[in-house]
Amino acid sequence: MLPPGAAGRILFSLQEALVPRPTSQLREFARVGAEARLKELEAEIASIRRALPELRAERGGEVPISSGKKVRKRRRRRRRMSAEARAKIAAAQRKRWAAVKAGKKR
Repeated sequence: MLPPGAAGRILFSLQEALVPRPTSQLREFARVGAEARLKELEAEIASIRRALPELRAERGGEVPISSGKKVRKRRRRRRRMSAEARAKIAAAQRKRWAAVKAGKKR
């Protein structure tokens, strides 16, 4: 036999264990909704890529061509200047500015 008042405490703790808390329930609903939206967005992205394959080519992706083969677009390599070349350009620019300043003094 249970002591007086114990039945109420047991029933309350049983209800608390069976009924989800509102915050955990909201969190679960948010997770399910976010997963559904993510699937919708992935499907939309796939349909856009099928409709406009040239968009991927602009970013270096593969582009299907009429023969069915895929050709990878080459990215332009950035040209690098040597220290010597930079020094020559800087000297030439200093010379130009000196000529401009000399012309203003007269």
